[in-house]
Amino acid sequence: MTVYFFFSCLQYVMLVMFLKWSVERGSRHEVFTLIARSLSGRPEGPYRAVERADALVTQDFEGVDTLDKLFVHAVKRFSQASCLGTREVLSEEEEKQPNGKIFKKLVLGDYSWMTYEEVSQAVESFGSGLAALGQQPHNTIAIFCETRAEWMITAQACFRRNFPLVTMYATLGEDAVAYGLNQCGATHLITSTELLRTKLKNVLSAVSGLQHVIYAGSDEVCHADYPQSLAMHSMQEVMELGTKPENLSKEYKRPTASDLAVVMYTSGSTGKPKGVKMQHSNLIAGMAGQCERIPGLGSQDTYIAYLPLAHVLELTAEISCVSYGCRLGYSSPHTLTDQSSKIKSGGKGDCSVLKPTLIAAVPEIMDRICKNVNGKLREMSVIQRTLFKVGYNYKLQKVSQGADSPVCNMLFFKRVNLLLGGCVRLMLSGGAPLSASTQRFMNVCFCPVAVGYGLTETCGAGTISEFSDYSTGRVGAPLICSEIKLRDWPEGGYTSQDKPHPRGEILIGGPNVAMGYYESEGEGENDNFWVDEAGQRWFCTGDVGEVHPDGCLQIVDRKKDLVKLQAGEYVSLGKVEAALKNSPLIDNICVYASSDQNYLISFVVPNQKQLTELAKKNGVEEEWEELCNHTKMEEEVLKVIKEIAVTSKLERFEVPQRIRLSSEAWTPETGLVTDAFKLKRKELKNHYIKDIERLYGAQ
Repeated sequence: MTVYFFFSCLQYVMLVMFLKWSVERGSRHEVFTLIARSLSGRPEGPYRAVERADALVTQDFEGVDTLDKLFVHAVKRFSQASCLGTREVLSEEEEKQPNGKIFKKLVLGDYSWMTYEEVSQAVESFGSGLAALGQQPHNTIAIFCETRAEWMITAQACFRRNFPLVTMYATLGEDAVAYGLNQCGATHLITSTELLRTKLKNVLSAVSGLQHVIYAGSDEVCHADYPQSLAMHSMQEVMELGTKPENLSKEYKRPTASDLAVVMYTSGSTGKPKGVKMQHSNLIAGMAGQCERIPGLGSQDTYIAYLPLAHVLELTAEISCVSYGCRLGYSSPHTLTDQSSKIKSGGKGDCSVLKPTLIAAVPEIMDRICKNVNGKLREMSVIQRTLFKVGYNYKLQKVSQGADSPVCNMLFFKRVNLLLGGCVRLMLSGGAPLSASTQRFMNVCFCPVAVGYGLTETCGAGTISEFSDYSTGRVGAPLICSEIKLRDWPEGGYTSQDKPHPRGEILIGGPNVAMGYYESEGEGENDNFWVDEAGQRWFCTGDVGEVHPDGCLQIVDRKKDLVKLQAGEYVSLGKVEAALKNSPLIDNICVYASSDQNYLISFVVPNQKQLTELAKKNGVEEEWEELCNHTKMEEEVLKVIKEIAVTSKLERFEVPQRIRLSSEAWTPETGLVTDAFKLKRKELKNHYIKDIERLYGAQ
C-alpha cells in the first residue's frame, strides 16, 4: 500500500511537471526590473534604490527620530499585546551519550510573556534604578550578556535615559573584554550570573573605574569572589530601587537624534575589537531601510531571538520587530530546535514551541539545517529519495519563476518545515556570505530567503535582496537609507570598466553610516570613514563587489582575503572556502596561504558521521580524535577536496595541496570564529602554527 502511494505521488508530480512544461515551453521570458540605478550614469555609481533616487530615508515614522521615541511609539500602538517571551527552565538533567560522555540537558516549559506596557514599566524602573546608582546621562554603560529579555530591557532603559550603551560579544576572550571595558570607561556593567561566574571572574580585577556590576539570572552570587571595590546587585534589586517614589519621581532629559546611542564592539576577527559609535539617528535610518524590504511586517508576526544581541544584525532585527508590534521569543543556538545540544531527547526545541514566522540567521546556521536534512534523506529508501528529488526540482523550477507549489509543500516539505516550527514565512541571512546551494535549499524546503549585506560601521544596513528574488550569489540593491559606490582596485584586478559588470571596492554612504570608532581619533583607524562635499557620511568596507544591470550587488571578494603566492598568482581565500564547504564531508574549512610558498594548505573540520563512514570504507576504525589524526583519512579527504575543486572550476593553484583535520568544532567559545561564525584567521593561524610548519615543511 505504501509503495503504491509513493508511486502514485511520483506519477502525479511527473504529470504536473510535464503539463507545466508543455504549457510554458514556448512562453518563458525573463522580466527585467530595475531596482537601483546609478545617479551619475557612470558604472561606478553612486547607486540608489529607484524609489529613493532623489533623497535617502532618515526615519520610518514621521517625528520618531530616536530609539526612545521608537519604543514609546510601539507601546502606544500595541500596549496590551505580547512583546517579550522567555521559556521557563523546569529542570536540568544529565544525559549519557552513546560514546559514554555526559551532557547536561534542559527540560523547558512554555513561553511566558510580558506585554508592551509591562516591558515599558520594567524599562522605566530599571532606568530609574541605574540613575539612583549614580549612572549619568552621556556616560557610557556596558553590557556583557547573552541574548535574553533582560538585554532588551536594559537597552531600552539606556536609550530612554540617554546612557550610551557599550555592547560586547558574550564569547569574547578575557583580554578582549578587559580591553573594551577599560577603553569605554564605564562605571556600571550589566551581565548574567553565568558570565559573572565564568568569563568575568578573572577580568573584573583588571578593569579600572568600574563601580557597579548588575547581573540577570536567578543563581546565587557570592560577593566575596569578586573585588571588594565593586558593588554587586541583581537586576531585580535595581528595579526595586528604581520604583521607590523618591527615585521614580525624578525628572530626566530624553535623548536627541544626534546623541550617542550605542558603542558596539566588533567581534575582533582582524585584531583587537573596535567600538563603533552609533548615534540614534544612524540606527533609526538603518532600520527604516531594513523594514522597507520586509513585506507585511506586523503584529501577526513572531520573531525568534537567538543570535547575539551584541551583533548589529540581531539588535536591529529585534528593535525593528518591536517597532511593528511583533512578538519576540528568546532562544539560544543550544535550544533552537528539537535536535539542539541542550534539548533533552524527546523534548521540544524553542522553534517547535514558539512557531516563529520570522527568523534571522547567519549562513552557518542555515548550512547546518541543510546538512541535517540531507543527512536524513540519505537514510531514506531509494523510492523516498527519488520522490523528494523530483519534488525538490519541480518546486525549484516554480520558485525561480516567482511561484510556489502547494502540492509539493504538502507532500514533501511539510515535515521538513516542522524543524523550524512549521510557520516560518520569511528568513533573513546576514553576517557572512550564503552559498548558492544552501540558499536554493532553504528557498525550496522552507520559505523565501532574503540575503542582506551591511557592517557594524553602517548599522547593519547596506543592501537586502527582495524576498521575491530567487537568484543566488547576490545581496540585493541598496536600501532606501543608503547608496553604494565602486572604487577601482587595480592591484586586485577590479575596476568599474570590467565586463560584463562593473566591479570595485564597495563604499557605503548614507545617514546610517556610524560616527567612527570610539576613542581612536588620530590613530588612523577612522580613515575608512569620511564626509563628502554634500555632508554625507561614507564608509569604505574593504569588500569587493560587482553591480548587476538591475542595480543589485554581488560580493565577489574581500581585500584582506586576497593572498599572493610565490609564483605571483592571487588567491581569494574566501572564494575557495565557499566552494569547498559545499561538500557534506566538510563542516568548516579555513584555507591558508603563505606568500613565500607556491601552494595552499587548509584546516578542515570534517562532518563526524561522513568521515566515520568514509573511514569504514577504507578499513580504518579509530576513536574520533585518532581518526582526524590518521594520515590515511587526510589523504582521503584531500581526494574529495580535489574532486569538489574540479566541479567548482577552481584553478589549479586555488586547490589546497595538504590538509589538517580538526576533531574540535570551531565555535565562538573556542575563539576561532566570531559570533557570526566568521573565521578569525589570526587566531586560527596561531592555533595551527605547528601544523602550518609541518604542512609547508613536507616538501
